[in-house]
Amino acid sequence: MKPEELALDSDVQRRPKLADRLVETLRRQIASGQLSPGSKLPTEHQLSGEFGVSRTVVREAVTRLAADGLVVPRQGAGVFVNDNAPLALESLVADLSGKVSLVLNVLEVRMAIEIESAALAAQRRSPSQMAEINEAFGDFENLLRRREPTGAADFAFHRAIAQATNNPFYVEILDVLGRRTIPRDLVTSFSSGLLQSEEYQARLQSEHRAIMDAISESDPGAARDAMRRHLSASQKRYHGLLQSGGDLERLFPGKL
Repeated sequence: MKPEELALDSDVQRRPKLADRLVETLRRQIASGQLSPGSKLPTEHQLSGEFGVSRTVVREAVTRLAADGLVVPRQGAGVFVNDNAPLALESLVADLSGKVSLVLNVLEVRMAIEIESAALAAQRRSPSQMAEINEAFGDFENLLRRREPTGAADFAFHRAIAQATNNPFYVEILDVLGRRTIPRDLVTSFSSGLLQSEEYQARLQSEHRAIMDAISESDPGAARDAMRRHLSASQKRYHGLLQSGGDLERLFPGKL
């Protein structure tokens, strides 16, 4: 790979995290009143210099804030804080609380289904089905290394385990849940710093490895326990987010 291609690849890898941080910072400034309703945001050039990010990152952050209803771009005039930003913030907080409640409901169903599916997979999986589980695990690993979204690979991992039960109804249930199966895909618009962090996802992958190893070793008891620990840990994390405010309070100080 040429040096300029390496530089471009590095920028693509770093951009989502930089944009996340800028979005969170600007949200805090809007929530605290530092950027008051109707006020004009600093120019793209000023934000780029102040936060040490590229203009591409600034544009991405502004686009996301506009999608949340917090800012309004006006052609030829600049970007302004929405006059109704306080109401938009309240709506975002309520929306996230509702989504976390939904996640907990989904996790409750998954615990009832996937703990036993892991044990059955350990008993029944074929070599080709084990290869599919390994492949999904590897895809997650590669995406994590490249700092790209891992939700699809995460779902593929759990679905491959369901397929390895050789009971089609386990797969059907996951397919019905669809994207709701992976909690962070529902809430990362507001809590990306917590749910998309490398540390968080590395922990998920460590939990996945324990499940995969138990299935590979045809140990249903260990597979059942590993899946229970994995889903229970997720349940605990989201209970904490819902009950304590967690990332919400950091993003919306004084609003909870």
